[in-house]
Amino acid sequence: MSNSITSPVTELLQRESIAYYVIEIPLSEDKKPIRNLEELLQKQGIDPQSVVRSVLFKTASEKFVMLAVAGGGRADWGALRKHLNERKCRMAEFDEVIEATGYVVGAVPPIALPEDIKILVDTSVTAYEIVVIGSGILGFALALKGSDLLKLLNAADLGTFTSM
Repeated sequence: MSNSITSPVTELLQRESIAYYVIEIPLSEDKKPIRNLEELLQKQGIDPQSVVRSVLFKTASEKFVMLAVAGGGRADWGALRKHLNERKCRMAEFDEVIEATGYVVGAVPPIALPEDIKILVDTSVTAYEIVVIGSGILGFALALKGSDLLKLLNAADLGTFTSM
């Protein structure tokens, strides 16, 4: 296992004795993660659908909510509003993501987040034996057992928050 990076995410996994490995994601010239991450993962024998995206929302009551979703599903705004009992939700803006989570867009994990961020886990995350999450550092992702990720997220709300 290559554990060549250190972030709040890897520190949490190590503290909890959870095995993971680092996937390097080559960055393009302008420091953006490559778009064909799917291809990169397939070469490593990882199901591209198993990437858990961490999507940050801001509610009408100014709260930040993180939605962890796998399989490429889209957030179901109605389901989110209903679950949160909020009349409005919107995607957080680029700067808000950094401010609220401490991580840059493209590297945001669903774990090792500030405590004031409510976390919702879409049931899609439970479908994969191995999942890939943001490492907290741009250019690197982490692969770990889905069951281990769910253990770390046991305080989060699990539900169907996506529509295909």
